[in-house]
Amino acid sequence: MMSSAEFGQQFINALSLGSIYALVAVGLTMVFGILRLINFAHGEVLMVGAFSAYFLAQIGIPFPIVAVLAIVATVVVGVLMERVAYRPLRGAPDVSLLLTSLGVSIALQNGAMLVVGTQPKPFPTPDALAGQIPLTSGVQISTVNLITIVTALVLMVLLTFFVTRTMLGMQMRATAENAMAARLMGININTVIVAAFVVGSGLAGVAALLYGARVGRAQYDMGFIPILKAFVATVIGGFGSIPGAVLGAYILGFGEIFLISFLPDALTKYRDAFVFIGLIVILLLRPQGILGSTEPEKI
Repeated sequence: MMSSAEFGQQFINALSLGSIYALVAVGLTMVFGILRLINFAHGEVLMVGAFSAYFLAQIGIPFPIVAVLAIVATVVVGVLMERVAYRPLRGAPDVSLLLTSLGVSIALQNGAMLVVGTQPKPFPTPDALAGQIPLTSGVQISTVNLITIVTALVLMVLLTFFVTRTMLGMQMRATAENAMAARLMGININTVIVAAFVVGSGLAGVAALLYGARVGRAQYDMGFIPILKAFVATVIGGFGSIPGAVLGAYILGFGEIFLISFLPDALTKYRDAFVFIGLIVILLLRPQGILGSTEPEKI
């Protein structure tokens, strides 16, 4: 039986992990909601952010500036990805966009291998993030986990305000609902799509910093696990639904952490298998995801 202290500790760990998944999943579902594109290269945007932080720290730039520049780098990569790889295929069959995203992902991974090699690089986590904060008897929260949770919650609130209260955010919602009608209403579809990539890539940049500080390293394939888990989260919550992506991310984070706690030691290495079994059960019971999904028209 898990003690209250152990439960509290695992609850914090699950909240932190779910927050990272949520940051990646929101960017993934924003692009899907507008373009019907499952952008598997979104994980490599995270990888670019982590390596940008590594190289910038190597030349002695203070970490706060490193963080800002790393996020800017992910935004630039996301915008270039949209302009070079996806815009020329606008209106093509969905499978063409999917294969293109896989190609971009492989190209970025191989490019990273050529530049930095296959050996992991130490992530430049500042000393201020390495401490532990005692909450109650037997329960501690690491500074990284605390910042991860607070940052994710703040960004989710700001994103909600952006999507529901700003003109650009409402244009994004209108485009996701009916692209043709949005165009006829005078909405600039290109601007909306670029905005989705900017916001999504920026969130991936934040996730890169938090995930890099959590695992302590940067490597060429570090985006694979987060994008895979973000994909699962969006399927659980409902593709095209931002609240669904966030809900699915936290369900996944809690499921993983508490599975590790309850499973016998011999089975903990199979936790991903149990996660995907749970995903199959959810899809059998509710194929559209917990909060449903949208089917936006093609642009």
